[in-house]
Amino acid sequence: MVVAPTAGFSHAEMLVEVPALRTFARRFHRNGPDAEDLVQDTLMRAMASADKFHPGSRLRSWMFTIMRNRFCTKFASSKREMVGIEDDASGRMVTLPTQEWSIRGHELEKAIAVLPRHQSDALVMVLIDALSYEDAAKQSGCAIGTIKSRVNRARHQLAISMGQDD
Repeated sequence: MVVAPTAGFSHAEMLVEVPALRTFARRFHRNGPDAEDLVQDTLMRAMASADKFHPGSRLRSWMFTIMRNRFCTKFASSKREMVGIEDDASGRMVTLPTQEWSIRGHELEKAIAVLPRHQSDALVMVLIDALSYEDAAKQSGCAIGTIKSRVNRARHQLAISMGQDD
C-alpha cells in the first residue's frame, strides 16, 4: 500500500527521522527486534495519520509522541493480556491463606496499642496517614528530628513485639 505524501511532510522527511526514532525506541525496549517493531509501528501510524499533522510543527516531535503513545497503549494492553496462563499450571500463582495475614494484622494492632502515645501517634501519621515528617512534626508541635526518633523507636519496638528483631 502506497500512501501519497501530504502537504505537511514528505516520506523522505519521515525517513530522515528513522535513526532518531530507533534511538528513542531503545528507551522503551532493550530488545532490538522489539524496538524495531515499535519504529515500524510508529512509521505506519504516522503515515496513516498524516492528515492530523499540523504544518509548521516539528515532525520529529510529532513522531516521538506517536511512538510514546503506541508504547504506552501496547504496554497497558499487555498487562491485561495473559495469553495461555489459564491453561498452564506452572503459571498459576500460589495464594497464601488469609488467616495468617489476619492474625498478623491483629498482632500488629495490639503491638501498636501498647506503644507510648507519642510513638504510636507519630507512627500512624507517618506510616499509615502518609504524612511527611515535616507535616507530622507541625501537627504534633515538635521538631522533625523528634518525629523521626519517635517513628524509629516505635518501629523498633514493633519489631521486637512481633518477633522480627534481628
